[in-house]
Amino acid sequence: MSQFQINNQQNMNYTLVANSFIDTFLAEANDAQVKVYLYLLRHIGNVQSCSISAMADFFNYTEKDVLRALSYWERKQVVQLAYNDTHELVGLTLCSLIQSQGSVIAPAVQGSDDTMKPSGIKTVAYMSNNATFVKPEYTLDQLAEFTSRESTAELMFIAESYLGRTLSAKDIRSILFISDELHFSCDLIDYLLQYCIDRGKKDFRYIEKVAISWAEAHISTPEQAQSQSMKYDKDTYAVMNALGKNNQPTPKEADFIKRWYQIYGFTSDVILEACERTVMATDKHRFEYADKILSSWKAFGVHHKADISKADAAYASRKKITPPQTSSASAKNRFNQFQQNDYDFDALEKELLSN
Repeated sequence: MSQFQINNQQNMNYTLVANSFIDTFLAEANDAQVKVYLYLLRHIGNVQSCSISAMADFFNYTEKDVLRALSYWERKQVVQLAYNDTHELVGLTLCSLIQSQGSVIAPAVQGSDDTMKPSGIKTVAYMSNNATFVKPEYTLDQLAEFTSRESTAELMFIAESYLGRTLSAKDIRSILFISDELHFSCDLIDYLLQYCIDRGKKDFRYIEKVAISWAEAHISTPEQAQSQSMKYDKDTYAVMNALGKNNQPTPKEADFIKRWYQIYGFTSDVILEACERTVMATDKHRFEYADKILSSWKAFGVHHKADISKADAAYASRKKITPPQTSSASAKNRFNQFQQNDYDFDALEKELLSN
C-alpha cells in the first residue's frame, strides 16, 4: 500500500503527546490506561479542579478503574502520586518523559503551578501531629547534582546492594528528600535502609514514613535510631515482659536479645520458653541465666521448640534423673518438662558472677 502524508488544517487548542510516550508506552497500555493519561494531559493548566470521580464519570468507569490506571502509570514513572497517612490520594504530578540511551525515564516534573490537583487537595507529601513535611518536586538537574556528590555515590551503591536492584528516579527522589529535607547523614540513611529491609520493607513510601518518625524524635545518629527502634520492636518487648522487665532494654540487654535472634538463630517461641524457665528459677541475673539455657540448647542442636524435650532428656540422662513425663496432668503445666529442682541454681549464679 502507498504511504500518505498527514496534514493539519484545524484551528484549535491542542493537547500534545510526547513521541517517547507513543514509542515506549502506548503498545503495552490498555484502553483505560491510555484514556486516563490523555485526560490528564488535557487538564494540564486547566483552571477548573479535577477529581477521581470526575474522571470516572467522564469515561463511565468506576473510581477503582481510574485508580488502577493511575497506579499503572505510577509504576511506569509517568506520573507521581502523593498519599496522606490514610493512603488517600493527595496529589498528582505529570512527569516529563525524557529519552535517554534508548530508554525512557520520567524523573522530572512537568510544570509546577500547572500540576493537576484533585479537588480540595494540597500537594503535601506527609502530615503528622507535630509537623508537616513537604517533599519537593525535584528536577532532573537537582537529581543530577545530588547523585554527583561523592558521598552520595557510595550511598547509592549501598542502597542498590540492600534492595537488590537499580535505583529508579523515584527512589533517588526519596533518598534526596531524606537527606536534604530531613537532614539525615549518610550513616543514618544507611542504617535506615538496613532497619526497613530487615523488616521486609523495600517500599520507599514506608522508608520515608520511618524517616519522618525519626526526624520527629530528633534522631540524628544510627545509635539513637537503634535505641529508638528497640522501643517499638515487638520481639524485644515480648522478651522483656517474659523476663519480668517493663523498662527499655539497656545496651547490654539489647545485645543479649540480638544475640538470641540473630546469632543463635532462635525463633520467638524457643526464646520465650527459656525466659519463662529463667523466671521460674531465679530473680537475679535473668539475662545471663537465659543466655546459659539458650547457648546450651544451641550447642545441643535445638532449632524448634519440639527439640527442647530431647535436650531435657539428654540433660536428665547426664544427671541420672528421670526425664519429665508427658502425662495429661503434667501437660497442664508447661514448665513440668524442665527439671528445675535438679539444677544447682546457687552454683550457676556463682559461675555467672565470676565471669
